[in-house]
Amino acid sequence: MNETPNWHKSSYSSGGSNDCVEVANNLARIMVRDSKLTSNSPEISATPDAWTAFLRYVKPTDTV
Repeated sequence: MNETPNWHKSSYSSGGSNDCVEVANNLARIMVRDSKLTSNSPEISATPDAWTAFLRYVKPTDTV
């Protein structure tokens, strides 16, 4: 199964800034790309467990 990711702009991306990322989740992988480049953007991906560990590292909190 090779589905096209459903990309969503990050809630932390500001409307007037060029500092925006998009995130897609296909349950097996979390994918991130630069929203300015859209389909031309390089993508990084991680398993949900690795993504959660990353989020806990960059923002230690109980809300992750």
